[in-house]
Amino acid sequence: MKQDTMTAEQSSLDAAVQSFARATGFDVAFGGFENRGVATVTSLFGNHTQSLSGLEVAVGLGLGGRAMRESRPRLTSDYARSSKITHDYDTQVLTEGIRMLFAVPVIVDGCVRAVLYGGSRTPSAPGNALVNSASAVTGLFARDIRVHDEVNRRLAAMPTRVVEHREMPATTLEELRESYAELRGISAEVSDPALRAKLAALEHRLARISSGSGSQTTVDAETEGVQLSPRELDVLAHVALGGSNVEIGQTLGLTEATIKSYLKTATTKLGCSSRHAAVTAARKAGLLP
Repeated sequence: MKQDTMTAEQSSLDAAVQSFARATGFDVAFGGFENRGVATVTSLFGNHTQSLSGLEVAVGLGLGGRAMRESRPRLTSDYARSSKITHDYDTQVLTEGIRMLFAVPVIVDGCVRAVLYGGSRTPSAPGNALVNSASAVTGLFARDIRVHDEVNRRLAAMPTRVVEHREMPATTLEELRESYAELRGISAEVSDPALRAKLAALEHRLARISSGSGSQTTVDAETEGVQLSPRELDVLAHVALGGSNVEIGQTLGLTEATIKSYLKTATTKLGCSSRHAAVTAARKAGLLP
């Protein structure tokens, strides 16, 4: 992955670095994504200088490089005097005034994808909960990376345009609708604004592509301008897949009564009297694939 193409990913990294600093209590926190054996620091928090910005840490070199090579957290209470690491990056680390340094690799599906660091400007001993606190942050960050990977995979596989007057195969259309419902579920769990925007763009593309797959190629005048809430769209997306209220509630983590309420509101907005008519109307309005 090229660093300059990761707007959403960088946003997630920034959030992870800030969370890492708060959770561990370190004076300074920083981190970067791994690419071909090198982790490049692109996010800083609590820093006094820019000495660490853009630092490229190779596997096996320095504390972070050792953490990447061993796929486990590494800590040194006296960075300058440590004999357990190489000192290729002393100038950058010591310029920031760091005495104690902690490096944690972010592992996704067995591969190191990033490294988060915490540094202290005093040689104070780390607390007993340090590793657990750091692991909680890196675990959430690893989940975000998985989401980014899945979104990027689906974007890469998505047609860039619809072939006019060509009927989309039923199996393909069904897969597209299932993907849309899955993405709606993922989006509901994501708090990062950049990633949510990326997911929303992918959902819109899915709906746009399917709108050219049959006779429903124009927006119905009666439903034009209708706006459904995110949860109303979630419910209708699963209704489109044939789910019952109970099943949809289990999938979305909502009660059956809540599902009924969202469905009633959506059908009213769309001017329909049944769940299936609401799905059809939402598709005509370009709200669902």
